[in-house]
Amino acid sequence: MQLQLKSFKKYQATIIHLLVWGFVFSLPYIFSLQWEGDSVPTEFARKILVLNIIMNLFWAATFYSNTQFLVPRLLYRRNILVFLAVNLGLLAVILLINRFVFETLVFKYPYSINKALLHNALPFLFFVLMAVAFKTVSDRLQLERKAKERESENLKTELAFLRSQISPHFLFNVLNNMVALVRMKSDKLEPTILKLSSLMQYMLYETDDEKVLLKSEVDYLRTYIDLQKLRFGDRLDMDVDLNLKEDWHAIEPMLLIPFVENAFKHGTGMVEAPTIAISLKAVNDELLFTVRNKYVDNDQAKDKISGIGLANVKRRLELLYGANHGLDIDKSDGWYSVTLKLKLES
Repeated sequence: MQLQLKSFKKYQATIIHLLVWGFVFSLPYIFSLQWEGDSVPTEFARKILVLNIIMNLFWAATFYSNTQFLVPRLLYRRNILVFLAVNLGLLAVILLINRFVFETLVFKYPYSINKALLHNALPFLFFVLMAVAFKTVSDRLQLERKAKERESENLKTELAFLRSQISPHFLFNVLNNMVALVRMKSDKLEPTILKLSSLMQYMLYETDDEKVLLKSEVDYLRTYIDLQKLRFGDRLDMDVDLNLKEDWHAIEPMLLIPFVENAFKHGTGMVEAPTIAISLKAVNDELLFTVRNKYVDNDQAKDKISGIGLANVKRRLELLYGANHGLDIDKSDGWYSVTLKLKLES
């Protein structure tokens, strides 16, 4: 089915052209039947039919000579006088051939150029104007389509760059956690390595897709939070509520983790009674994600890579979700709060 659709799109323009010209060429036959119903001699109707079919060939030639050559090579380059002169010459040729066909092949009696001009000038003008309109509109649509394709490619390139920045930043933090566990000679190092292996598997093999299941992304968050719990133990008060009533939705991979990373980075250390609260709900095709942490507004707690994750995720949200997301960041009363709302896709 998909292959047939692609084939149709490939030949769509050709099919439309054939249908339109098929209709145009059928008109003389339809009118000839009407004439026969009005007791017009059959022989006369057939001659008119032959003449009109021959003229339709000239109208088709007029249309395509303009769309393929005269409009792009003359009118687009503002050679308007040359464009008009060539079309007038084309009309003169058509009138002469029309007279020849009328007098020699069809009716075989004199037919003046004035009558030929009277009968064919308006159809000629109609097909020239149709050619100009068709060519300009189709070229404009093609330019817009190419511009959208370029925009789409640029968007993919930018998103790939942003995602490539997030992964090393996250890995840097996790390795720091493991260094801390090694120094403490903790027996929790082995489960930490296993969880890190799970995280790496997700990062390497699942995040290449444009979208992942929300359930997979939440499992990834849980594993990361478990790693942080192993590191901080009772020194950190944590409240985690990842409630998924609708886990079949799709989401951009690694979109939520920078907010959690930021909470652990700036919500621990020199903070008195460090506390982090993480809440996630998915109801009625909407995701509500909240991360809160106590913080100390102290420049010494920051480093030169601070904020990379948040800056990237803000940009990704703008590019991917636009008006379908809301991000609120608040710093007050010693608390840093992030609230993200997303319209989810199935």
